[in-house]
This record gives sequence, structure tokens and C-alpha cells, in this order.
Amino acid sequence: MTAADASARIRETFGVEAGVDGASVTVAVPRELWAELGLFALKRLGCCYFNWLSAIDWKEQGLEVVCRVENLDAGLVVTMRTRLGPGETRCASLAGLYRGADWMERECYDMFGIRFEGHPDLRRILLSEDWEGYPLRKDYAVDTPFAPYR
Repeated sequence: MTAADASARIRETFGVEAGVDGASVTVAVPRELWAELGLFALKRLGCCYFNWLSAIDWKEQGLEVVCRVENLDAGLVVTMRTRLGPGETRCASLAGLYRGADWMERECYDMFGIRFEGHPDLRRILLSEDWEGYPLRKDYAVDTPFAPYR
């Protein structure tokens, strides 16, 4: 499957544009379609390899979840994006589809405070359970003391 074929399939299934750059496809969907897009990428596009997941804090525009999945046999790369909106911190979990999403969603929760609904074990993975705040968000007060780390 080529990136152009994948883009066309995404467009007809989800009604959104998917940008193509070489063997890469980038697609942004509404939050409600996030898990459905993950399932589509796995089952219809053959993207079995979960490469990474992270988030971006766009401050006033809210948080955005970004992940990359790949079809290693076809050389296809799909970058999936979804905006959560101002004040929104919930997103569907992909851990039930991709085992590799488990720890990456936990890290995203730990650093950004995004709650992945349906995650089997959503708890802090890098910081202690009593840590206050989410260090990679733009509203995090970096000058607040928290011994012994700062």
C-alpha cells in the first residue's frame, strides 16, 4: 500500500484530508474518532508497529495528542493527531490495540495530565504519585520547590 492509497482510504472513511509526504501520511481527526482511526490504521492499513506517542501543549488552543504507527512491510508511516481543546484532558486509549501504547500513554499522562480513557493501568510512570502538576504543560510553575527533585 502506498501513502497516496492510504490517504484516499482515510479521506473516504473519515471525511478528513490526509497529507502525503513521500511514504508518510499525516492525518488529524476529531477526538471522538481517535480510537477508530487507530483501529483503521491497524486493520485496514496494516500499521502493526506502534512507534511513539506524545502530546503538544498549544496553550490557549489546548492539548494535542500525536502518535506514529507504521506498516513495516509496505514502508508506510502514519502520523495521527487529535486536538483535545481548551481545558479538555481526556482522550481514548490505544493500549487495547497496540501494546506499545501502554507506557507511552502513561508517560503522556504523567507529563501532560492527559487521561486516556480505557487504559488498563493509568498511573504515573516517571514521577512519584504525590507529585503535583504536569511538568510539560505550559501552565506548570517551574519555580515551585518539590524536594528532592528541584
